[in-house]
Amino acid sequence: MKKTTILTMILIILLSSCSLIKKEPDPSELYTPTPTETPTPLPEPRVMVTEVPDPTLTADAFLKAWQEERYYDMYDLLSRVSVDSVSVDYFRNRYNEAAVSMTLKNLTYEITSSLTGPNSSQVAFHVNYETVLAGNLGRDNLIDLVMENGTWKIHWQDSLVLPELTDGNRLVMDIQVPPRGTIYDRNGVPLAYQTRAYALGVVPAQVQAGYWTNLINEFSRLTGKTPQVITEMMNRAEPTEYLVIGEVTADTMEARYSYLYDYDGVYVTEYNAGRYYTEGGIGVHMIGYVLPISAEEAQDMQRQGYRVDERIGSLGIEAWGQEYLAGKRGASLYVVDAEGNTIDRLSRTEAEAPYSIYTTYDEQFEYDLQRAVAGLNAAVVVLERDTGRVLGMASAPGFDANLLDFNNYNSFFSGNLLYNNDRPMYNRATQGQYPLGSVFKIIGMAAALETGIYEITDTYECGHYWNELDGIELHDWTLDHDTAPSGTLNLSEALMRSCNPWFYKIGKELYQQVGKDALSGMARGFGLGSLTGIGELEEEPGNVDDPNEVFAAVQLGIGQSTLLVTPLQVARFVAAIGNGGTLYRPQVVEQIVDAAGKTIAAFEPEAQAQLPVSHEHIQMIQDAMETVVRNPRGTAYNVFINTKYNIHAKTGSASTNTGLNSNAWFAGYTDEGREDKPDIAIAVLAEFAGEGADISAPIFRRVIELYYEGQAKSLYGWETGVYITKTLSPTPTNTATPRPTRAPWEIEPTEEGEE
Repeated sequence: MKKTTILTMILIILLSSCSLIKKEPDPSELYTPTPTETPTPLPEPRVMVTEVPDPTLTADAFLKAWQEERYYDMYDLLSRVSVDSVSVDYFRNRYNEAAVSMTLKNLTYEITSSLTGPNSSQVAFHVNYETVLAGNLGRDNLIDLVMENGTWKIHWQDSLVLPELTDGNRLVMDIQVPPRGTIYDRNGVPLAYQTRAYALGVVPAQVQAGYWTNLINEFSRLTGKTPQVITEMMNRAEPTEYLVIGEVTADTMEARYSYLYDYDGVYVTEYNAGRYYTEGGIGVHMIGYVLPISAEEAQDMQRQGYRVDERIGSLGIEAWGQEYLAGKRGASLYVVDAEGNTIDRLSRTEAEAPYSIYTTYDEQFEYDLQRAVAGLNAAVVVLERDTGRVLGMASAPGFDANLLDFNNYNSFFSGNLLYNNDRPMYNRATQGQYPLGSVFKIIGMAAALETGIYEITDTYECGHYWNELDGIELHDWTLDHDTAPSGTLNLSEALMRSCNPWFYKIGKELYQQVGKDALSGMARGFGLGSLTGIGELEEEPGNVDDPNEVFAAVQLGIGQSTLLVTPLQVARFVAAIGNGGTLYRPQVVEQIVDAAGKTIAAFEPEAQAQLPVSHEHIQMIQDAMETVVRNPRGTAYNVFINTKYNIHAKTGSASTNTGLNSNAWFAGYTDEGREDKPDIAIAVLAEFAGEGADISAPIFRRVIELYYEGQAKSLYGWETGVYITKTLSPTPTNTATPRPTRAPWEIEPTEEGEE
């Protein structure tokens, strides 16, 4: 029974198999349509086509982000595998470190070809690295891409930064720094240069009795400070503490070292001065100083080709001329492995010597100018009247730029110069913004004449009081000095006598008859309220507001209200009055010279604008300014009574609204017409010092003497001898408090000890 069943099943399977075998049909058996029928077309085969994105778009986005240093945007284009293996910080640092090491300045790229597959692609590109120190480096490279969710992603590796950077390799730049360029005065006297130097100091209590006269004279001989100055330094110091005397070049010190050897309490410490400033800085606010590169600016400076241990210009000519003074660094760019072993050198450039900068001023004149305002908080500016050349600029108190070198032992005992209450590092000549007071009456006179509201012959009664505004009574300076009122004055005499009521009236009439900007607009035409353009130095613009009511206009008439000016602006517009109306750009650099002695750039006068005043009216102002000095009724007559030079000037005393004394101003120019000594314009400002005629006018007179005669000829009211003050504070109205006993170093100053 079982066998029968099995056989039956086999038979069924065989029959089924035979029924699945089809015979090829005979063509004659195929159906042929009749002529009236239309055959049904066979359907087209369906093919699935997927469009692959262009991989060069992703590659270009990656390279564009690299060019713009958008490292996080680059990272967003990486594949999952790359992101898992490389952190964003590592990725960013890899590119940033390479850019810093090669001093990358600019990067350009070009996609050259691509190979596209359904799941992976490759894009070839050429990149050019434009660097500061290594020149141009060109590399051909490949970007591998993978498809993720229909988007191409970058398969990243270190060699995409630079083909040589595989297996942990990195770049190292070896930089050779040339010596910094020298800053000279206009005659070639070095003012800032590299040399060996000595720090000189003393502990007064350790000096033997009876040695002080010789020791102070020796200090004076070495440092250039007068015996009186050194004695005053002693008086301000604690006898048991180290007192900074100054810095001396190695040549000078070593020639005199034996004279100091036997003194107790004297400390002489050698140091390598990366930057040495003559006499602590002749014209220090113009020269400026150098400082170490800070942590905040280190990376940016490295990208510019600097080493992080360098010192760079931080103020004045040192900062302005950094590119000239730094020279060109020599450099070699290396590829090193993870252990620091050199694999390859990619480039090498040689160092080039820096340029030298010559200033527009003379070292001796500038030195004397600084001494002329010593002991005051003051500023003085001397311009060549007809060119804008800065012949001198002093801001007091000054500071010793050598103390900013931390290799200098004295720097540890100098205190904090930046936070000193007297702000010695602040350039009062270009950054100090002050009310101008009566010197502004020059501009008021110009506005009165130009608008036609007054003629030069018009008169006005100059009394003690002025009452032309309801409920307001103002007064003249003669009342404060218990002097008879000036009486009836024409406009020229009003400037000569500095009559406040005349200029109150001018401010009022200009506001009411011409417009609120009549006087302030004239001030702006004189260059106030804007920068002078002295590009080598830091400066402030001051402030000139249009008065918004008549009382403000009246106050502006005498240079008060919200008006603020810098001494440089005042010297500039006074020079323009003297030269016939041209405002020149003040300049501090005479020439820039390369290592071969070739002049790269030289001073040229640069006229910026003309005063908005007619030649006729300028002549009237000139004449009035001359009477300030020459007419017995002029406010500065007594100061210049024995002066032989042709001077045109104006006094000024500006209220500070602080409860302290007024700021003392005096500004003017010479009209000598000499070929050997070009005419000059001078502005003097002394903070909280009182009357311009008492303080600033004598300083002006000394500047004239120093310029034309090479030495001071007359004394200030606060001096017992030239540069020897009666008191520690040269204020003529104060007297010194007697000391109960004399300190051992208080010697009597002698002419022999003076320079």
